[in-house]
Amino acid sequence: MKIMLGLSGGVDSAVSAYLLKEKGYDVICAFMRNWDSDVNNDFLGNPTLNDDICPQEKDYNDAKKVCEKLNLPLLRIDFIKEYWDNVFTYFLDEYKLGRTPNPDIFCNKYIKFDSFLKFAKQNGCDMIAMGHYAKRVDVNDKTYLYKAKDKNKDQTYFLSQISLEQLKSCLFPLGDLLKEEVREIAHKLDLESVEDKKDSTGICFIGERNFKEFLKNYLPATKGNIVDIETGRILGTHDGVMYYTIGQRKGLGIGGIKNEIAKGWFVCKKDVKNNILYVASGSEDEHLFSDYCIINRVNLFNEHVNDNTHLFAKFRYRQKDLGVTLFNIDSNTIKLIFDEPYKAVTPGQAAVLYDGEICLGGGIIDKVYYKGKLKN
Repeated sequence: MKIMLGLSGGVDSAVSAYLLKEKGYDVICAFMRNWDSDVNNDFLGNPTLNDDICPQEKDYNDAKKVCEKLNLPLLRIDFIKEYWDNVFTYFLDEYKLGRTPNPDIFCNKYIKFDSFLKFAKQNGCDMIAMGHYAKRVDVNDKTYLYKAKDKNKDQTYFLSQISLEQLKSCLFPLGDLLKEEVREIAHKLDLESVEDKKDSTGICFIGERNFKEFLKNYLPATKGNIVDIETGRILGTHDGVMYYTIGQRKGLGIGGIKNEIAKGWFVCKKDVKNNILYVASGSEDEHLFSDYCIINRVNLFNEHVNDNTHLFAKFRYRQKDLGVTLFNIDSNTIKLIFDEPYKAVTPGQAAVLYDGEICLGGGIIDKVYYKGKLKN
């Protein structure tokens, strides 16, 4: 079987390539370039502008060294337009609404498992493979997405919006390995370019940025008031409500307000229309909590889930599984009632559903409620 592996220039995809080759697959590697800082006006907040070689080219060079070591072919493909049209435009539109999107999820849906899959098919490949920490499990003609062995690295959260057909088209060689085992394999293979390379962080395919400055490239700042949601007292000035996220404590510039230093201030609501950022005093203030939410853009891999089914959900990556009870509103919308009030459930983020080890899919948090009142 001919497999095209997405080779990023990191250790995970490099070891994935080796494991597939060892299993007898005909492996072709391909490096994706999805962001161009010059074309995309990525100047403010970009720490790499003065580098002799941009981070993507460094990654490509590392990927080439891996392929030379493993004696595998390497292709290169640009999806800059597709990334802008399908991922980054959505990202900006959500921020304009005062929501907090997760671009990695839609990068998987539209780039790695769509544009890349089509590219693989055009080049004669039967399937694709990725260095994600996740498991694809086939049972009785059904395909399931399971959590990886390494729960600290598990990436099923980011795969919650891909389709069942996309899932069936992909292999995940690292599903039964721990991260330290992956690095051990890389050391044994003497993959010097990636064996101790740090994991990529920041925005999918863009990288580390000073986030507030980065957004200013595309969403001009409009200053407004920071208001204590309990008393209505104006505490300071914000740079633009879209630059903050629910539950945020750092970077508010109001830590010295008298008698509130010990408790701290936390973002609890964003009023985009009136350009007001509301904060609550202390991490346990009830304004930070919610007891149910509505999710839309629902994507489930397999069968319909019946009403009043108790499951578990993650509302952020690496968050522990939280108990919820599911109720269907329509084919695209679900209500999740929480076992107890949860903190900082944020519109725009993903709600990913689990039944034990199985990732059922998920949706995007649209509305959040507490004691029957809409919070956002």
